[in-house]
Amino acid sequence: MTFAYLVDTDWAIHHLNGNRAVIERLEALHPDGLGLSVAALAELYEGVYYSRDPEESERKLNDFLDSVSIVGLDEETARIFGRERGRLRSIGQRIGDMDLMIAATALQYDLTLLSNNRRHFDRIDGLRIESI
Repeated sequence: MTFAYLVDTDWAIHHLNGNRAVIERLEALHPDGLGLSVAALAELYEGVYYSRDPEESERKLNDFLDSVSIVGLDEETARIFGRERGRLRSIGQRIGDMDLMIAATALQYDLTLLSNNRRHFDRIDGLRIESI
């Protein structure tokens, strides 16, 4: 992997909606490389298909996708996911499976997660998070 950051769904949505702070931060981090989990991509496509203008939303998403590398899920991601899901369940602090899959991807590749969803992601041991 040739990138240092993993963009969470919320930052991608902010970017697509023209949030200046997120756009500027992603532009600044772009030289270090930006990844997007396929789990986040699935969430973004849900937004595309159920938006007021799916065609325009998909065009904007495709433009955004030109600036990131898609990171797939594999056996190691599943292992980390299972370990963290079980740990969180045992302490009564579960989070959504998609968020957990995104976090597992960041952990697997030692990436900093770009997300404002600290309420969920702060529960993940060892996960580095940058928020705006």
